[in-house]
Amino acid sequence: MIYRDYGKTGKKVSLLGFGGMRFQHIDDHDECVRMMVKAAEGGVTYFDTAPAYFDIKSETVFGKGLAELRRKKLPYYTATKTFKSTEADIRREIDAQLKRLDVPAIDFYHVWCITSLENWAARKKDGILNTFRKLKDEGLIKHICVSSHLIQDEIETLLMESSGGPGSGGLEAEGIFEGVLFGYSAYNFKTREKAFNAVRAKKLGAVVMNPLGGGIIPEHPELFGFIMRPGESAVAAGLRFLWDHRDISVTLVGFRSEADVAAALAAVEGYQPRSEAELVLVKEKAGTSFEGLCTGCAYCDDCPQGIPIPRYMDAYNQKMLSSRGDGAMQERLGMHWSIQAADAGKCVECGQCEEACTQHIPIIERLKYIAKAG
Repeated sequence: MIYRDYGKTGKKVSLLGFGGMRFQHIDDHDECVRMMVKAAEGGVTYFDTAPAYFDIKSETVFGKGLAELRRKKLPYYTATKTFKSTEADIRREIDAQLKRLDVPAIDFYHVWCITSLENWAARKKDGILNTFRKLKDEGLIKHICVSSHLIQDEIETLLMESSGGPGSGGLEAEGIFEGVLFGYSAYNFKTREKAFNAVRAKKLGAVVMNPLGGGIIPEHPELFGFIMRPGESAVAAGLRFLWDHRDISVTLVGFRSEADVAAALAAVEGYQPRSEAELVLVKEKAGTSFEGLCTGCAYCDDCPQGIPIPRYMDAYNQKMLSSRGDGAMQERLGMHWSIQAADAGKCVECGQCEEACTQHIPIIERLKYIAKAG
């Protein structure tokens, strides 16, 4: 395993991290624990979850897994998050999280899912930064982090201002954030690279999620030839492309099964880093950034009209990714999901899905297109 510094915290973390969002059989606790043990035995030390993953089931499983890691004397760091912003709500949440995880403190605690600078301003107004500082002073969390879905200049602005950058004030000026979690992969790197300006300037720990594009990269290896070396699998190529970025502390893989864990650990073995110059050349070969693809997080899956939005967005991905365009989209709808294109027309444009979307996808526009195409 490869280990890197997590910013200026003094901690070294595994370059490969365990994400608790995509367990294939979340109710099979024995299988989930085996996955965590297999990862830890392979050198993984960074374990990330969240209260909304499987409606707290992921944190519950993590509690059992971490207990087994302690029994086996395997080292680990915990990472989880909160959507809450007021002190009362955060304290209720973290109290429950500590019990589910069965730990006295959380190593890396994240202000979760910043989707706009306006959203961030509102949460600051609720006193979230002051609350996080109290939690750290009380020993309930060890490092204050942020999870962001912002892109371009906005993510750099968030990190610079909240980590002691120019123009910041109050608690922000004191450099409250020690690390950041954000989406970064071979399909969207062009719109998120500015985050590294702040990561370097403020010496932040950098954890990247969706390293395989929510499965898009291994499912479409022919579209990602620019990152692949001879003999590499798409999984190995996607991960190694990120490992070539020296500013990344952890690549967080959402493991579904023991086979997924094995495949990621295998990618570590035999990894030959590219030079900075070689990485630049690889990026120059990328014709498109692939920004705008749905990665299947399913945050939008609560439509008042009952529309299975993640499935429709997955089908729209096929239109974007395949040379067959609408044909590939229709095939995905019918053969894979067994849903009708016309049903996307039930959308009443309430906007709830777009508000929940962390990738800023024009869901309403795409639903209209799908309905018309059907």
